[in-house]
Amino acid sequence: MLHMQGVTKIYRTELVETHALRALDLHVRDGEFVAVTGPSGSGKTTFLNIAGLLEEFTGGSYLLDGEDVSKLGDDARSKLRNRKIGFIFQSFNLIPDLNLFDNVDVPLRYRGMAASERKSRIEDALTRVGLGSRMKHFPAELSGGQQQRAGIARALAGSPRLLLADEPTGNLDSQMARSVMELLEEINGQGTTIVMVTHDPELAARAQRNVHIVDGMATDLRIDAGLMRPTAAVQTAAP
Repeated sequence: MLHMQGVTKIYRTELVETHALRALDLHVRDGEFVAVTGPSGSGKTTFLNIAGLLEEFTGGSYLLDGEDVSKLGDDARSKLRNRKIGFIFQSFNLIPDLNLFDNVDVPLRYRGMAASERKSRIEDALTRVGLGSRMKHFPAELSGGQQQRAGIARALAGSPRLLLADEPTGNLDSQMARSVMELLEEINGQGTTIVMVTHDPELAARAQRNVHIVDGMATDLRIDAGLMRPTAAVQTAAP
């Protein structure tokens, strides 16, 4: 699903050159659940932006579902992103003046779907995350956990092959965080590939595999009988 080989990202100004990613190798199989961990400033956000086709990389190669994204122009990248990738954000990113139905509808409108198909997808997605009875509620009328579930529904409505989650439980208490994690595990169990950035070791341990990013480089961690041990990223994650 996701194949990065030697990916680098350099930010340049007139005086400073910053290496955000340094020859990062990362391979995620179709249907896998991978947690990405690492200290602040390690390159996790840059990796996630590149994985989500929100940012271009400086060097290396990146294949998304077998397609070389480096050869795509802006329009083609946008179409591929809208078709295959869903995003879940720490801050929910719901539009406060829209109810849940309309919040989930926003990204679908950009895909030019017929109103009937959008309605079916929205209702199915909100029901799937347990918010079928709250479609006309506004974000301010919901708990933090419910708002995050609405954010997940927004991502699911587009039927993405890959879900990218950026600290999806960062603004939730422990009980709500577990509830959201259980939902993500359920979604993954139904075949959706998930890559989740998290600082929470308890949540990371529930993923099928951990990748630790430090100084822009990734170390693959396998989970074996509750213990994590470093392994070679390319070998362990190869399809």
